[in-house]
Formats: sequence, C-alpha cells, structure tokens
Amino acid sequence: MAFRSRNDVLAGRGGVAYRTLPAGCSLGLLLLRMMLGVIMMAHGTQKLFGWWDGPGLDGTAKFFQLYGYPAPRAMAVVAGLSETLGGAGLFLGFLTPLAAAAVLGTMINALGVTWEGGFLLPKGVEFTLLVAVGAAALALTGPGEFAVDRFVPGLRGHRLAYGVAAIALACVVGAVFLLVRT
Repeated sequence: MAFRSRNDVLAGRGGVAYRTLPAGCSLGLLLLRMMLGVIMMAHGTQKLFGWWDGPGLDGTAKFFQLYGYPAPRAMAVVAGLSETLGGAGLFLGFLTPLAAAAVLGTMINALGVTWEGGFLLPKGVEFTLLVAVGAAALALTGPGEFAVDRFVPGLRGHRLAYGVAAIALACVVGAVFLLVRT
C-alpha cells in the first residue's frame, strides 16, 4: 500500500504524486537548512558589509584581485549576494534548489582557490567541503515539510530533477568563474 499525504487525499489525486516525509526527516532537513543558511548569511554579510569582523566589499575585492579574478569588486558583490541570498533561501526553504545552487557555486570557487591549503583548517578545505556537500544534499533531498517551498505550487512536491539541475548549474557557473581567473 502506497503512503499518500493528506494533500493527495484532499486534492482527490488517485496516484502518489506527492509524499509527506516522516517528521524526523523533515526536522533533520530543517536543522540542516537553518544552520547552513545562518552560516552562509553571516559569511555573505561579512563580504558585503563587513559585519562580524568581515572584510567588507573592499577587503573581499582585494581577495578576488589577489586570486586573479577580473572585476574583483563585482566578484565580491556576486559572492556576497550568492552567500547572503542563498543562505536566506536555505534558511526559509524558499526556492531551495536555486538557493542551494548559489551556495554550492560559491563553494566551488572557494575550493578552487584554497585547495592547496590541504584538508584541515586553518587553511584547509574541510569547512568549504562540508558546506558544499550540505548544499548539494539539500538540492537533492528538497527542503522537507517545514519550508516556504511547500506553498509554491511548482515546488510543493520536490523533484529530483530540480536538484540535479541545481547542482549542474552550480558546477557550470562555478567552473566558468574559476576559468576566467588570470
């Protein structure tokens, strides 16, 4: 017997077009989304506004210039907005595949420029890898039951294709930004 959600029954759908996750899974996804979202919003606002002892736009632009990116100030804005808005989207579970793509694309660039630092902190990639994999996992699983996406008709029932497309988008955009470095 297939499990059908309350929404399937109320909508009179005959097939299983939409499944409700067990509460534990949705709570786990909520915790992951919220923590990853808060971390990314904090990192993004450090870049954009210098909050929490961050470098601000000028300092972030110097970083991008140091690593050979063209238009370093524009890159600082793109990175800061990707982290801030992507983090907010993950926190709320709003446009989750797109939010995850924004975070993942930024992390791909971070990995590309810090890979030589080894695995462990202070210069390693362990934190960046964890954030990247967390974003990719959320793109694939969807946001769970406790998310704004539940009220967006096209995203109500998460589709794996959205997650795969989000990861592909992040990889392509991340790679393009890495390739334009001098």
